[in-house]
Amino acid sequence: MGTTASTTRPWLAVLFGLLVTGFGHLYLRRWRRAAGWVLLVIAVSSLFVPTAAIETLAAGEMPPLHQIAPLLLATGASVVDAYILAVRSKYSDAQPSTRPPTHHATETVSCLNCGKTVDPELEFCHWCTTRLTDADPDSDDRE
Repeated sequence: MGTTASTTRPWLAVLFGLLVTGFGHLYLRRWRRAAGWVLLVIAVSSLFVPTAAIETLAAGEMPPLHQIAPLLLATGASVVDAYILAVRSKYSDAQPSTRPPTHHATETVSCLNCGKTVDPELEFCHWCTTRLTDADPDSDDRE
């Protein structure tokens, strides 16, 4: 089987990021990074943007550009970050990895509880959520 191309679209991450700060990162499933950008924009707006400019924006009017420049810079940096992450994700997924595989394709592990085949790198069965690190199936110290 060949590798499949990534479905990440950088232009869509940029569009979402322009609509609402952090949405581009949410599209890329970068939850913490999205929260970080939202918190940064809130901090910048509270520290560097005058309250009158925020009230003017809330009223639907445009305040002087120099008053909201820090907010625009932080939002723009968020959009650029989302674009760079999307491009990296797209091209790193499209090219075959040069790292050696972490396990062989023939290696399989079965869950002791449900008997289904699971990924040997996981510490739990993704079918029934039983911990796989318990070597003894008769042990009663499960959580």
